[in-house]
Amino acid sequence: MLWAMREGTGDGGFGRDDVERFLRLLREAPIRITVATDGVDAARLRERTADEPWSVNDILAHVRAAADTRERFISKMSTGKNETLTYHSPRSELRKTNYVDLSFAENLAAFRAQRVSLVERLESSPMEDWSRGSLIRDRPETVASYVGYLTEHETTHCEQIEALLR
Repeated sequence: MLWAMREGTGDGGFGRDDVERFLRLLREAPIRITVATDGVDAARLRERTADEPWSVNDILAHVRAAADTRERFISKMSTGKNETLTYHSPRSELRKTNYVDLSFAENLAAFRAQRVSLVERLESSPMEDWSRGSLIRDRPETVASYVGYLTEHETTHCEQIEALLR
């Protein structure tokens, strides 16, 4: 989906509709997680099984770490310096945090606050800022491509949480 969006126009291949879709998906992720987990016992949110070794809280912790990592890249790309950035794995980032040890409520509150801040920053960015980029892993990336990665990743994990709690 994202790769197809980048091909074609030479300017990143995205437009106002794509930006609006990204912003909508960014806003929806914490809401989807909240709705899926509303009324679920805290113990259930930390439950791991042989079929699913990650609890709902583990998944949210992973989503937060991935957002931390990708948001740092987005911030650096937003400067317009076009520098080469060293890739950092969201899974490695998770190991550096205490997110898995936090309660689900603490993780969700922090994720919601972080997301409000990101959406506010991106909403105030002019369209041309979305095409600012850097080289990451020898690949040209833009603010738009990294926001796209973030929304795709979170959508997948929202679906995973919803399925686990059905």
